[in-house]
Amino acid sequence: MEETPLYTRCLSRLQKLCSKAEYCRSAVYAKALKALDGDGEAAARLVESLVQERYVDDTRYAAAFAREKASLQGWGPVKIRFQLRAKGISEASISAALQEVDASRATDRLEKLLQGKLRTLEEDPQRKLKLIRFALSRGYEYSAVEAALSRIL
Repeated sequence: MEETPLYTRCLSRLQKLCSKAEYCRSAVYAKALKALDGDGEAAARLVESLVQERYVDDTRYAAAFAREKASLQGWGPVKIRFQLRAKGISEASISAALQEVDASRATDRLEKLLQGKLRTLEEDPQRKLKLIRFALSRGYEYSAVEAALSRIL
């Protein structure tokens, strides 16, 4: 198929964008679709071209996403897995990404989050329940939350 000047400009722009930060296929497809005025076939070709040239790699994206969310935002594995699924990342890539997250650092992070929240709930009779809800909303598994609470309470 012959490439239009719009397609070429869009490819160049997305190559530049993807060389600066990690993006998943679905995000790049959405950007390409918008830039190509809704031409789904051309957008799909463009994304495949970027994947072939290794500008876009869902496994690499998932690993970077998991590391960032676990260390900077304090998210647990459940929330990270859910968000990556929503972005259309494969289960194999998600599992590989979660393996890269340091489990001991995640446990330390959970305990720090719970200790910080505990300070705001000192006199609350339902503090344990509220701490559990808080940690579950951050994406930690119940067993990990229970173990962390037994250490800090």
